[in-house]
Amino acid sequence: MHFPADSSTSPRGQTSETPLAAPHAVPGGTILDALGSSLRGLSEHEATTRLEQYGPNALTPPQKEGPLRRLLRQFLQPLIYILLTSVLITALLEEWVDAGVILGVVLVNALIGFMQEAKALQAIEALAREMTTTATVLRDGEKSRIPATDLVPGDIVLLHSGDRVPADLRLLRSRDLQIDESALTGESIPVEKGNDTVEADTVLADRHNMAYSTTLVTHGTGMGVVTATGDHTELGRISEMIS
Repeated sequence: MHFPADSSTSPRGQTSETPLAAPHAVPGGTILDALGSSLRGLSEHEATTRLEQYGPNALTPPQKEGPLRRLLRQFLQPLIYILLTSVLITALLEEWVDAGVILGVVLVNALIGFMQEAKALQAIEALAREMTTTATVLRDGEKSRIPATDLVPGDIVLLHSGDRVPADLRLLRSRDLQIDESALTGESIPVEKGNDTVEADTVLADRHNMAYSTTLVTHGTGMGVVTATGDHTELGRISEMIS
């Protein structure tokens, strides 16, 4: 089975090959073939080439805006235009109480939107800080520790208790592996992991053969192949939605 590459523009505006659509539904050996990898990992030359193609394994920082601009942007909505028009009309009719009430609704709505956006930005920054700084990989069959930003699809990553998962991985081997995925799924109990395939429409919380970026290994060991990095990870998609 071959997974076609899609050289499209990512949500952040970067052009790169998109990740595999449903790696949890495909046998591990097939995933390795599709990614041009093996249990020995990539060669250093191939990893360097892919890093140039995919870019670093990091989330793109959201665009920064000043507080005043973010507050004013809360008024740029069709419903707000209608309400402000209503304020003007009721004021012209000298219905001061009604005008005041409607204006109050507009201001409260803008304030709530401003506060929610501020919390969303803080959440994005917190997610970015959760990304691990180093990863243990196999390259040319040799184990080494590299910056997590240098990971590329096809890299073989080794996981141990206490590690944060450095990218989205399709697990190939596991031994008593449990991962805390509460940051992504809200599930407070660590999930037992394996490497058997699951259906393509399986929800994220039930994809027991996947390990997702920033989740925490609480027990056991595992080995997986990187299927997505940076903005293409599940974490990146969440960051995009709340930014």
